[in-house]
Amino acid sequence: MLLLEVISGERLAKPERGKMRVHKISNVNKALDFIASKGVKLVSIGAEEIVDGNVKMTLGMIWTIILRFAIQDISVEETSAKEGLLLWCQRKTAPYKNVNIQNFHISWKDGLGFCALIHRHRPELIDYGKLRKDDPLTNLNTAFDVAEKYLDIPKMLDAEDIVGTARPDEKAIMTYVSSFYHAFSGAQKAETAANRICKVLAVNQENEQL
Repeated sequence: MLLLEVISGERLAKPERGKMRVHKISNVNKALDFIASKGVKLVSIGAEEIVDGNVKMTLGMIWTIILRFAIQDISVEETSAKEGLLLWCQRKTAPYKNVNIQNFHISWKDGLGFCALIHRHRPELIDYGKLRKDDPLTNLNTAFDVAEKYLDIPKMLDAEDIVGTARPDEKAIMTYVSSFYHAFSGAQKAETAANRICKVLAVNQENEQL
């Protein structure tokens, strides 16, 4: 309930303070009701299973929350969240010949996609020209370290896991990439607003001079 309040900016119903099973189920149901109120269809996710520690159900609920509050609002040219995020990645990395983003799993294995996203927006943070496609561990760790240190994006992924897996987890990659989208799109909006203010000020100055 606290997590949902923090990421939504809204208040949920008052939680039950008791420690009995019935109180725990009541609190989880309040969280599920809030998620449902945001237009999310909860399929086969029940409060009882979550209270009982059903890992699959709990992970399913967490993914539902991530999808709704971190990914669903992403839209590029009226596409859905997943397609919109993929299109954004493709456009941002288009100038990089050795990057070809087609999905949210194997396209990111060599780490160059992550590095390209960072370099496109903050070229001073990564010396992209020195990166090699045949050194994925260095590329991935470089991107993850820079993102954590300079962009406040937590290290959600493990470089060794990505390299050592034939097909990295799509949900994990998508969640991590969405953090880049929010970090850079927010900065871009602020820059656009600043440019507009500068233009207005310039016009005002010209008018005053006249």
